Order: sequence, then structure tokens, then C-alpha cells
Amino acid sequence: MMTLLLAAVLLAGTAPEAAVPPPPQRVRSVALAPGEACPRPAGDEVVVCAPLDEPYRIPKPLRRAEIAAKNQSWVNRVATMDEVGRVAGGLPDTCSAVGTGGQTGCTQSMMRAWAADRRQLARESAAVP
Repeated sequence: MMTLLLAAVLLAGTAPEAAVPPPPQRVRSVALAPGEACPRPAGDEVVVCAPLDEPYRIPKPLRRAEIAAKNQSWVNRVATMDEVGRVAGGLPDTCSAVGTGGQTGCTQSMMRAWAADRRQLARESAAVP
């Protein structure tokens, strides 16, 4: 019984295999913009076409997510707490109706907000290829 099984395995290993075509010489991957057609393969070539409707794998709502407060560095947390404490206490240059720094701090806070908006726009434009 064992010799029969061994002979069957040896014969199966020596049998000619089915004719397998050779692999293509060239495989081309093409990303198509909306409205473009997939190019025709030339000769022994394989063309793989993929639409470029959504070039990112990360969903749009998650691409420009702000860093959550619990993931902020301690430097950012302390700076935020310092600014909140300054405004609440009515210290100079805080744009507060209470205290001595009402008029001078408003212009500074508007300039800081403008600069932050410009940095945010620059960050967003740099993130989009």
C-alpha cells in the first residue's frame, strides 16, 4: 500500500505541467482623472486603470482634524490657561471691559487672531497636493 502511494506521488511530480503562458513584459498602472478613458495596451502589456475621484484614503472630515485638548503638549495647555487667566483677571492688554487694559488689548487680540488665521490657511494650502 505504501509503495503504491509513493509511486503515485513520484509519477504526479514527473508529469508534464500544463502550458503556462509567460508573464507580461510590462504592467502599467494608470490613475484616471474624471472623464478620461483607459489607454489601450500595446503588445505584451497589461494596463491597470483606477479612477482618481478621491485621491486620498483618509476621509475628508478627518484630514484636517484639530489636535484634541487631551493630546496637546503641556506648553500649549499652559499658554491657553495663562491667556484665559489674563482675560478673566482683567490684566493689561487683555481686551477686557474690566480692568485697565481694555483698549490696548483689543487691537493686539485682533492681530493675534488674524495671524492665527493666516497660519491656518497656509497650513491648509500646504496640506493639499
